Amino acid sequence: MRLAHLHLPHQTPFARVSDIQQALTSRLLTHKKLASPGSISSQCSNPSSISKTPPPPPDPTIITFTPNPVYTTGRRDLPPSNTPPQQQPSPSPRPSSQFAPSSPATRPSQMVAYTILDLKRLGLTPRCHIRVLENSVIDLLASYGVKGFTTEDPGVWTGAGPKKITAVGVHLRRNISSFGIGLNVTDEPMWFFKQIVACGLEGKEATSLQGEGVSAEIDDVAAGFVERFVARVNADFACGEGAGEKIDEVYRVKEEDLLPGLQ
Repeated sequence: MRLAHLHLPHQTPFARVSDIQQALTSRLLTHKKLASPGSISSQCSNPSSISKTPPPPPDPTIITFTPNPVYTTGRRDLPPSNTPPQQQPSPSPRPSSQFAPSSPATRPSQMVAYTILDLKRLGLTPRCHIRVLENSVIDLLASYGVKGFTTEDPGVWTGAGPKKITAVGVHLRRNISSFGIGLNVTDEPMWFFKQIVACGLEGKEATSLQGEGVSAEIDDVAAGFVERFVARVNADFACGEGAGEKIDEVYRVKEEDLLPGLQ
């Protein structure tokens, strides 16, 4: 199996990445529908509709990017009224999220990774998918000398307290995943996290790689996350009879190559 990695090197509007993610998710869902037993049976009853060669499944994709300032909220949330000191109210986009029960903030200086995957092909259950995301982040943090771990609360944590360094949130439809993780790289988002109950966790604090004494470029963090995600999938799940497919290659793509229709 080949994995496409789309890295957007500049700050990117949340809505733009959502459009890309939705298009990729729809491709996987459409292929799954066409390959389902019911669809194949229908084609067999109508020979003229049978294609000569079934199309291969679309490659899974990981999108990594740094978002423009945005709070993603659940449908019951009210807009935040706080703004940073000495700043006027900002017209930051504030889209509603289908899966967010509260307000995770995505800010510049975060590395956000969306994983658009067919979990069945990879041999992952929904819970295993979360575990792979968490463990990939923990492996990445370890490469910077930071000890990450999980608790009874969602996400990846570090230090005394502890403090949250990475948010994890996914959406599934017919085992097709979307969304993923948001890892704090610098301290810039910390003020904003103090203005909300991030991820619904009252009284919890956040930190970043910078807050843990690490200086890192977001591009390097993004590449490192993809590398460790692939290593985790291959080591933990792509083995044994009936297990998921191995990821043999990661290749970089550009937005215009992946989705020319959105340009």
